[in-house]
Amino acid sequence: MNMVEIKNRHRKNKPKERQKYLAGRHIGHQPRSAERPDYGPQCISPLVLSNKPKPTTSQPTRGPGPTCSSRHAALCLPAKNPPLIPLFPPFPRPFCRLPTAAPPLFSASHHLLAAATAVPITAAGMKNPDFAADKALAKDFLSNFAGPHGEPKYLTILQDVANRKIRAVQIELDDMFHYKDIDEEFLQRVTENARRYIGVFAEAMDEIMPEPTEAYTVDEDRDILMTQRVDEGADGGADGTDPLQRMPPEIKRFFEVYIKTFSKATPLTIRQVKASNIGQLVKISGIVTRCSDVKPLMQVAVYTCEECGFEIYQEVTARVFMPLIECPSQRCKLNKAKGNLILQLRASKFLKFQEVKLQELAEHVPKGHIPRSLTVHLRGELTRKVAPGDVVEMSGIFLPMPYYGFRAMRAGLVADTYLEAMSVTHFKKKYEEYELKGDEQEQIDRLAEDGDIYSKLARSLAPEIFGHEDVKKALLLLLVGAPHRKLADGMKIRGDLHICMMGDPGVAKSQLLKHIINVAPRGVYTTGRGSSGVGLTAAVQKDPVTNEFVLEGGALVLADMGICAIDEFDKMEESDRTAIHEVMEQQTVSIAKAGITTSLNARTAILAAANPAWGRYDMRRTPAENINLPPALLSRFDLLWLILDRADMETDLEMARHVVHVHQNLESPALGFTPLEPSVLRAYISAARRVIPSVPRELEEYIATAYSSIRQEEAKSNAPTSYTTIRTLLSILRISIALARLRFSETVAQSDVDEALRLMQMSKYSLYSDDRQRSGLDAISDIYSILRDEAARTSSMDVRYAHALNLISRKGYSEAQLKECLEEYASLNVWQIHPSTFDIHFIDA
Repeated sequence: MNMVEIKNRHRKNKPKERQKYLAGRHIGHQPRSAERPDYGPQCISPLVLSNKPKPTTSQPTRGPGPTCSSRHAALCLPAKNPPLIPLFPPFPRPFCRLPTAAPPLFSASHHLLAAATAVPITAAGMKNPDFAADKALAKDFLSNFAGPHGEPKYLTILQDVANRKIRAVQIELDDMFHYKDIDEEFLQRVTENARRYIGVFAEAMDEIMPEPTEAYTVDEDRDILMTQRVDEGADGGADGTDPLQRMPPEIKRFFEVYIKTFSKATPLTIRQVKASNIGQLVKISGIVTRCSDVKPLMQVAVYTCEECGFEIYQEVTARVFMPLIECPSQRCKLNKAKGNLILQLRASKFLKFQEVKLQELAEHVPKGHIPRSLTVHLRGELTRKVAPGDVVEMSGIFLPMPYYGFRAMRAGLVADTYLEAMSVTHFKKKYEEYELKGDEQEQIDRLAEDGDIYSKLARSLAPEIFGHEDVKKALLLLLVGAPHRKLADGMKIRGDLHICMMGDPGVAKSQLLKHIINVAPRGVYTTGRGSSGVGLTAAVQKDPVTNEFVLEGGALVLADMGICAIDEFDKMEESDRTAIHEVMEQQTVSIAKAGITTSLNARTAILAAANPAWGRYDMRRTPAENINLPPALLSRFDLLWLILDRADMETDLEMARHVVHVHQNLESPALGFTPLEPSVLRAYISAARRVIPSVPRELEEYIATAYSSIRQEEAKSNAPTSYTTIRTLLSILRISIALARLRFSETVAQSDVDEALRLMQMSKYSLYSDDRQRSGLDAISDIYSILRDEAARTSSMDVRYAHALNLISRKGYSEAQLKECLEEYASLNVWQIHPSTFDIHFIDA
């Protein structure tokens, strides 16, 4: 006897009770008992079918339930031959909509879940909330809370809402905390169940909304539709017994409610938000990495029945919804007509919707980890508030987002999470959006009257770094910039300054870059070796939402209207470095990839730091060999600073004392004045950038002469240190205009042009000092040679003191050295010095 015969014989000998028990173990069926009454035959959902064992032919079967429609009958179990387990994935909801009088026959686990969800979920130790009492408390708070000047704060906001001036009503938890009639339990309920209490406050506002006091200029389509709906409802046109035909309150509202968390609450990092925060108000800080387009999101769907003409309303609370197909009105049911519903898009209500990716800040990421990101949903008036690259602080409701379709089958019980934003706060506002407060305006006016504000602002940049005063002045002008010029034929002339700092190791180039990025309202820091060409400009990627090819902006695009700092500029590949050429002059990024041909704005100022070709500057080689950058790139930089580390006893001693003081006290030594905070610097620069100076006609010839002299010096030099083109003339103009902006002047002065020329000469100061050492000239003799050559060039015997000071400053000499030279050569009867103005008159020998 084989094994099959043994099994069959064993099955025949089983007791009848055991066979009945086995026969009852089929899908969706349990034996009848006193504890569980039989509800009768019902439709079985594919959701239940998917995880049950395959039924055998000896098991009793069920046909379509009485509540199933004919179009769904084919999906239910047949009367005789039960199907195999379906191969399609489980759907998120059953096919057949069952009435409440006959609940579906699910397993015991489904009944436990239903019993668990029927109990209101509250915090530990909290009573069941009374939403009616809470709504009365919310109405009292909105009606009676007084602002800082004693006026009713929220009633004033609601009046503006009624007059259609604003659409967003932001309720602050700080105001609730200070209101006398609100206790801590109410605040806790609002914080932990924020989404429900938004509806409570919205219902309270509906009841206390004042009448409009101003006439509307234009009647919107929505107002006409609402008037018609109210009239039809008053005439009894809609059946009030059907909840689907009642007009939902969301479609009547023309305002949005947001609850803002406590202003002094410490923001959490994305890593600190846990599952215990689900449904609660949280505040998160991070940097925005990606923003989607603003698209309409359906909030209330409106249908019209072709048979009875009734309007059916369907509230949409999730990203996906199932549209209604058959009319549920009483008239269609009495006529036994399955009225076809048509979705009326014009009558439906839509909200603006935007999806944003928020990423952890670099300082919040632990060692060896990668930054985490969180999806943020912006709705209504909060859209278009952020852009990629912004460092923001967002407060919102932390919610789960279930998967749908095939992703739900793979995910199982795991759900994705997102933040429904309630408020957005920028850490650093843009210059254009910066609004000066009363005390800031007074402080800026007081600073503008200071004659030495140029030097004080520059020394306030990274005061912990020793020296580099002229470098800091150039970086200050980089922050201020010049206005963009647009000609009549559409040609644009950039106003942003580009600076490249090339120097020996250990001269604090990277520290200066980091500090400038922190001061600037919008800045992106990257390194040369870690950046590719598409990483700097733009890359083509697939959008995870729409699966379409989209452009993802690189570092230069993210730094639009800001500063892009590129460290280790010399370590970049040549092919990647050429991607910057177009950005530096035309300030656009042109893309022709994957069928996308477009041009992106990259109006950014580039601050680059690099080492010379052999790590350190080699004095035995020419400057061109040491710099090792192509002339096409060199000519695009307004200033190229060569910072050489030369041994000098006095300078090294002062620097060592400065570094030790900073290391011990964690602050810079006394500068003779209090350094300005970065926030004050941003306020001053934002006020200065609003000024648009112009170059007067009397300075045109002076600037042209200075430019031509620079070209002549370069032509005579055996080893030129720079590459001078007409772009250099534009650089002189840009730096001069930036200096005039710092003085809040509408016109450029000659002193501004002289300072611009001095900065250009001082950028090569290390080379000039070394050349003087090799030529054997001391400072006094070199100053005399400079003044004598200037008198010969102008064919004049007189040289003004201010002009002489400007000439020797370009070569790196101080005013004390000039006075020493004047005294020494005056005693030799080479020239005469005016007693009051110190002007120089050569004696004709």
